[in-house]
Amino acid sequence: MALLTTLAAPDSAQARLVKADLDRVAVTPPPDARAPLDLPVTDAATGETGTLGAVLAGRPALLLPVDYTCGNVCDPMIGQSGDALGTTGLDPAECRLILFGLDPKDDAAIARRRVADLWGDRPGAPVVLVAGPAGIARLTAALGYRYVYDAGTDSYAHPAEALVLAGDGRLTRVLSPLALSGRDLRLALTEAGEGKVGALTDRLALLCYGYDAAKGLYTPLVGRILTVAGATTVAAIALLLLALTRIRRRQERAAVRAD
Repeated sequence: MALLTTLAAPDSAQARLVKADLDRVAVTPPPDARAPLDLPVTDAATGETGTLGAVLAGRPALLLPVDYTCGNVCDPMIGQSGDALGTTGLDPAECRLILFGLDPKDDAAIARRRVADLWGDRPGAPVVLVAGPAGIARLTAALGYRYVYDAGTDSYAHPAEALVLAGDGRLTRVLSPLALSGRDLRLALTEAGEGKVGALTDRLALLCYGYDAAKGLYTPLVGRILTVAGATTVAAIALLLLALTRIRRRQERAAVRAD
């Protein structure tokens, strides 16, 4: 997947990062990657400190690591993710959008003001979290989310990726927030919810759509679609034959009784 990096300074030519630094910017989750549920985090809206597990509360979530003072890529990432979540049609009580700050210098007040300005009066405000340097390092390492600090511009180069977490913290999908649709996000959250989120039609749709890791999107699987369509047709024919057989038997029994 193509990686976009964010540079908070207006003149990116001042950046001192070299290609070797930028090559390290990626999402490479380890096997069975899982966010630490006991990670201390501060909710920027309330100023209260709790754990990431308490924020998830057993619900799937779209986790978006961001630099709150970045006005380039992070702003459209947040906006597009919010739009996609709003068009999923899912109950907000079933899932949530969580923003997690990458810059330990961004405190709760900075994060709160930044997101409030960006979000406006749009419904379904995200959970805005900040953490200390150790907590940021721990979460990103656990999920294989690698970013680089550029001291020359006091900014971060980081992947423009959104991470889908199951309610127990497991990383289930890595999505592209800049190309995210309500359909893709609904499928991803349904998958992460393991039957607790979404409708039966969503779980059936997952039989016909596959996750494309190269694009960070769900794409139709022609083979699966044909298989499901064929199985549906066979089942319909079988039910029709069964119904016709039962009708014929009833007619034969009725004829015997009439004789």
